[in-house]
Amino acid sequence: MKIEYNRPLIAAALVLAVILLGLIVSAGWLVAADLRVSNALSLRVGQSSAQLIAFLQGASWIGGGTPRWIIVILLSALVWRWCGRRCAVALAGASLLSNFASNALKFAFDRARPDIIEHLDHVSSASYPSGHATSAAVVYLLLAWLAPPRWRRFAWTLAAAMILLNAFSRIMLGVHWASDIVGGTLLGTAFALLGAWWASRSGSGASRKTSPAPKIPLS
Repeated sequence: MKIEYNRPLIAAALVLAVILLGLIVSAGWLVAADLRVSNALSLRVGQSSAQLIAFLQGASWIGGGTPRWIIVILLSALVWRWCGRRCAVALAGASLLSNFASNALKFAFDRARPDIIEHLDHVSSASYPSGHATSAAVVYLLLAWLAPPRWRRFAWTLAAAMILLNAFSRIMLGVHWASDIVGGTLLGTAFALLGAWWASRSGSGASRKTSPAPKIPLS
């Protein structure tokens, strides 16, 4: 069996892992570990570099809210040029659906935000899972999987950089626990897998400009 047919199964397993992690978090089993990470990484006004705080606030701003959706629209247009309408719909749809899933899980688990430091970024929802981490994973992993071969190394480097930057910025700004980031990254990866699987399916009647989307290198 080709690995591509296992993408929905892998995605389902990742979603179950996100739910299981949420239950573990709700049970309080990761409090000590989350506290250690937050205490080690959180920035403090007057003690930490103001330039670093501003940089991370900028990175966080780009990864959420309106800027995030502008990036999704622009990248969807780029992907359309690379491999056609179906790929563009996959990127936009996976981004939108993962956002709905993230918000639903936030509502379900209703985890409080960290209170280690005064929040250095605006927040208005529950903590688990991180919406920023979800968005970074789904958008940039799917972009890398859909990129043409000549751009794939750059796309994977960009994906790794954006996922890590979003992860550290949210913890260092004091608005997320480390387990929130893990849950969000797993959730985003699940929807990226589903998007790549859907984009690579043939016989849909959708016009494509190139060969089917590249297979995900899971093996």
